[in-house]
Amino acid sequence: MIVSLALALLFGAVASVGAKDLVVFEAASLKDAFARLAERFEKEHPGTKVVTNAAGSQELRTQIEHGAAVDVFASADHKHVNALVTQGLVDTPSVFTCNEPVVVVRTALASSMKSFADLPRAERIVIGTADVPIGSYTLQILQKAAAKYGADFPRRVEAKVASRELNVRQILAKVVLGEADAGIVYRSDTVTAQGKVGVVTIPPEFNVIAEYPITSLKNAPNADLARQWIDLVKSTAEALRQAGFQPCPNR
Repeated sequence: MIVSLALALLFGAVASVGAKDLVVFEAASLKDAFARLAERFEKEHPGTKVVTNAAGSQELRTQIEHGAAVDVFASADHKHVNALVTQGLVDTPSVFTCNEPVVVVRTALASSMKSFADLPRAERIVIGTADVPIGSYTLQILQKAAAKYGADFPRRVEAKVASRELNVRQILAKVVLGEADAGIVYRSDTVTAQGKVGVVTIPPEFNVIAEYPITSLKNAPNADLARQWIDLVKSTAEALRQAGFQPCPNR
């Protein structure tokens, strides 16, 4: 009886060796790109499972501040990572890719909304909350556009805002489902919705390029795996480009 119990405990311990979860918190716009990288990482690290959590960067930051057991955090802006750096919760971050905000419109409206100047013509616009990176970028873009389209341009757009979402994929979903006429998302998001939305480029003179920093947590449960994941992410520029991301200017 005692021998049987000892053997059971031994085999149980052996079975658990090598089974590790690498927990990656990722900005919502990284969901598809990181899912493909996770498959590759798991093949290269037998016994490791990549567990991802895709959400608004502000939500992920809050979860980390409240003690979530996380190995890696990839954000769609510097603000939320820097807040964690200040609190001593993460290591020094580094930028690994960039992204370009664009306007998505319902396919039925694509022929009548061909430029950013047409945005106030939409009856229902969806944007991010001010605290989510895409929402912050949107507000900056609208203010910069006022120089060309008139001081009242931001007000005319915001008068048509039907909802403010907590992450960029929620914005995209509302436009795809026809619950909104237009929204501002990232170029990478349009890759996942080809044929389901129209895409309007925002003029570069008032667009804001989003930089994506990545970092490991100070108390990462799997620090070695975290470093290897970050190395993989930073070495896959072509895969990120195919997913709609772009190299960062001046980097």
